[in-house]
Amino acid sequence: MLSRDDTDRGRARSSGADAGSLYRLEVTAAQAKLPMDVQTQPMQPSAHAHPAPIVRVGLLGCGNVGSALAEILLTRAEDVAQRTGIRLELVGIAVADPTKPRAAAIDTALINADAAALVTRDDVDVVVELIGGLHPAHELVETALRNGKPVVTGNKALLAVAGAELSEVAADAGVDLLYEAAVAGAIPVIRPLRESLAGEQILRVMGIVNGTTNFILTRMEEKGDDYDDVLREAQELGLAERDPTADVDGHDAAAKAAILAVLAFGLDVVDADVYREGIGAVSAADVAYAKQLGYSVKLLAIAELVDGGPEISVRVHPAMVPHTHPLASVRGAFNAVFVEGAVSGELMFYGRGAGGGPTATAMLGDLVDASRNLLAGAPAPAPKRASSTMRAQQDLRSAFYLSLDVADRPGVLAAVAKIFGDHNVSIRAMEQVGLAEEARLIFLTHVAREGDLLATIDELRQLQAVDRVSGVLRVIGETDDGGAS
Repeated sequence: MLSRDDTDRGRARSSGADAGSLYRLEVTAAQAKLPMDVQTQPMQPSAHAHPAPIVRVGLLGCGNVGSALAEILLTRAEDVAQRTGIRLELVGIAVADPTKPRAAAIDTALINADAAALVTRDDVDVVVELIGGLHPAHELVETALRNGKPVVTGNKALLAVAGAELSEVAADAGVDLLYEAAVAGAIPVIRPLRESLAGEQILRVMGIVNGTTNFILTRMEEKGDDYDDVLREAQELGLAERDPTADVDGHDAAAKAAILAVLAFGLDVVDADVYREGIGAVSAADVAYAKQLGYSVKLLAIAELVDGGPEISVRVHPAMVPHTHPLASVRGAFNAVFVEGAVSGELMFYGRGAGGGPTATAMLGDLVDASRNLLAGAPAPAPKRASSTMRAQQDLRSAFYLSLDVADRPGVLAAVAKIFGDHNVSIRAMEQVGLAEEARLIFLTHVAREGDLLATIDELRQLQAVDRVSGVLRVIGETDDGGAS
């Protein structure tokens, strides 16, 4: 390494005794005689510069995200090589229907239907899996890993069920299994949890990780429309599938919550461990009342230590988020993940959580990392996993919103309040709204055990004056002593 003195003598002279690291260029007499256009020409790369190493990529699936990634690899290879020092060469694409029309930039000679052959080809160094689902994705990813090929995937369903098993296969083979795009599209949250915050004690990860449901709930708040009407609008805009069950019933978010829990706590969590509620029961009235009370309704994926551990809770459900909380400002189809660390405090990652281009960008980042690690012979650190102990949902504590339609006559409110008290659920605020011959009672509770709140609801439903319990939502942001939503 050159010293400061070496640098001063060889090429530059200090611009002053107190100039620190500022230097001026010394121009020789010979250089001064050159024409100005020659003096100012940019430096040309050396003919002896080392070419970027080539990493050959096999792509499984060429749908929305796969097509976007393929186009990047085929049309921007030179740009990627200049930026990363690695030339990514797409050598094969396996699809279910090779005859389907593709983007003009995608060379049809690369496309075939033999995914099993692609993952074992000698001229494939890294495999990108974008088939989705459990089968045949599981078998293909496992085969690629056992053949010493790093795998980049965005398959949240596969990771939430078989992530631990596949991580062990990858570790045994000494290669990467990377999945930045599996949780929140282009939002970089997996890598920070795995690497940047590896030494931090994560207390809670809480996020809006499904764009479809966030779009629906945002529209319901902004326009006052019913759930069914907004769902149809989302489908017409291409923001919801024809069969929206995976999104609106919380399955998609639950798979992502399991992945986040593994990374945050280093514990084995699969999607079957995740408590799940969807948004189908959320009414326009609930959303409107929440707004009046200073809250927005969001479908949240939550993974947290309970009472400081070792028990954890991983769950997905709609909740009322105070307008003062950063997650309340996440609108439309955007995603955000809010991380709370013991030392780092509160961090939030925000952006587009879906779409071909944004998700392909996240896949490309993992692909570059996997390629660098493959060339260096050193895979990224895999998350450590230990067995997990889940706190029962009924033993968690939270504040709640509760609305009841009751007969509008004397004594009803007192009878209702008594049932709350009998089950140790304290009322923080109450509002009454007239509904012709009935009244709607709207309650916000103090923090209570969820099992006690459920017992309260069961007894309220047996009260003759109660027509129905019209809405129940957890409320985040209340101080509690363990496991609040």
